[in-house]
Amino acid sequence: MAPRYQSVAVIGAGPSGISAVKALQEEKIFQTIRLFERRGHIGGIWQYDEVPDLFPSQDSSSEPDHEIPSRLPLLKSPSPEDVTSRTGIYDGLDSNVGAKVMAFTHTPFPEINSASSTRHLGQSNPTRPFRVVRKYLEDIFQDYLHLASLNTTVEKVEKRDGKWTLVLRQSGHGDGNTPKDYWWEEQFDAVIVASGHYSVPFVPFVPGLDAAFARYPTAFEHSKAFRKADDYVDKRVVVVGGSVSSADLVADLHAIVKGPLELSQRGKNEALQSAWDLPNVNARPTIKEIQATEKGINVVFSDNSLLKGVDKIIFATGYKLSYPFIVPNPVTPNNRVAGFHQHIFKIGDPSLALVGQVRAAISFRIYEYQAVAVARYFAGRNAASLPTPQEQDLWEVQRLQYKGHIALFHEIKPDFKEYFGFLTDLAGPPAPGTDGYSLPPWEDRWAEQGFEILQRKDRYWKSLRRAADGLGAVTAKL
Repeated sequence: MAPRYQSVAVIGAGPSGISAVKALQEEKIFQTIRLFERRGHIGGIWQYDEVPDLFPSQDSSSEPDHEIPSRLPLLKSPSPEDVTSRTGIYDGLDSNVGAKVMAFTHTPFPEINSASSTRHLGQSNPTRPFRVVRKYLEDIFQDYLHLASLNTTVEKVEKRDGKWTLVLRQSGHGDGNTPKDYWWEEQFDAVIVASGHYSVPFVPFVPGLDAAFARYPTAFEHSKAFRKADDYVDKRVVVVGGSVSSADLVADLHAIVKGPLELSQRGKNEALQSAWDLPNVNARPTIKEIQATEKGINVVFSDNSLLKGVDKIIFATGYKLSYPFIVPNPVTPNNRVAGFHQHIFKIGDPSLALVGQVRAAISFRIYEYQAVAVARYFAGRNAASLPTPQEQDLWEVQRLQYKGHIALFHEIKPDFKEYFGFLTDLAGPPAPGTDGYSLPPWEDRWAEQGFEILQRKDRYWKSLRRAADGLGAVTAKL
C-alpha cells in the first residue's frame, strides 16, 4: 500500500517538529523525510540565548526584509539575522506545565528540580529546569539528526504544479572572510509546519511609545527579552499584561523594584489573582500615553493618573502568529490562522498541515498526538477520514462562533477530552510492521496534573501575601 504522499518536509525543530519527524519515521513508508531548522541546533524555544532580540517597534513586521533571488540555486551575501529566532528563555526558567503530562507518552521526563523551584514549590515538584527540557528533546531527536538540515531558513512554501516548492536559505557557506548564504529549492508532496508561535513579540499600540523608544531605547522590553531579575533592582518598573508571563514577572520583581511594582492590565486571568495580590504591587488600568521628557519617561494611565520617572516598561503581552513563508499567508489581522481544520489540516488541501499551533492544550503531549495523527493520515493508515471540505468549512464557522476571531480561536481548554479524542480516532491503531504505537486515551487527571504547577504557585504567592501581612511565615510545605 502506497502512502498518500511520498515525500514530506517538516519546518522547525522544536518539540512539535521533533514529534512530527519521529511519527513520520515510525510509519516506515515515506520515501523522503526532511526537517529544516533555521538555527544551528534542535530544541526550538528551549534553547538559551544570552542576548535577547530587540524590542519591536510598532510598525515592525515579521515579513522577511530581503528579496528571494529570481535564479536558484545561488550563493549570495548573507541576509541580515532574523533576531526573532532568539528565544525567550532566561537562566532560571522552569517549565510551567506539570512534567507528568507535559512529557511525551513514550518518554517521561527525568525527575530533576531546580533549587529555586524546590524552595518555592516544594520537594519533587512538577516543574523541570529548561536545561533538563532541552536535553530531553535533544536525546529524543538524536536518532533522527540525519534527516535534519540545520541553519536552514524556509523562505517560501508555495504549491506549484501539484507539488509544494520550498525556497531554502542555508547560512555558513564560503570562507571566514566572505561568508555566503546558499539558496535553493526542493519539492515535496506534503509539508508539516511546526515552527511554533513564540517568536514574534506582540506590543500593543500606545500613543507616544515609538517616540519614547527612540529617545530611551533601553527602557522598553517585551517579556521575551527578560533574562535576570538583577537588571531591575531599585528600578521603577511597569509591567503590562494579565496572563502567565506577567504573573511570573510580578513574582520575580515585586520585592526588588523601587517603589511599588506598577501593574497595568486591560484584563486579567482570574486564576492568577494571588500573583496580582502580591505585596508591593500597585494595580493600574491600561496605558493611555507614554511621554518622553528631558528628565525621563512618564506614563499616563487611562484614569488620567500620572507616573513619573519610569525606568523600565515590560510588555508581557503575548506573541504574533507568524507564518510569512506560507503562500498565501494564513494569518489574519486578528492574529489567528484561517483555513485549517482542527487547527491542523489546510481546508481543501490536507497535504499542508500545522503541528503545534494550538494553545492551552498541554504541550508537549498535544504535539505528539497531532504529529501521530498527521503522519498516519499522510501514510494512508487512518481508519477514520477527514470530513469533506464543506464540513471542514462549517467546523471553522462554528469555531469562530464559539471562540471568536482572535488567537483564542486556537485555545483547546476546556475541551481536552474532545480534542484528544479526535486525534486518537484519526490516528487509529499502529499499522503492522511499523514502529508506531497506540496513543493512550485522554484521562481527566491529565488536566489536573498539567495545572498542578499553577496550584503550587498559587499557594506560594498567597504565603508571601500572608507573611507581608504578618499572618504567617513563607512556607514551601506543599
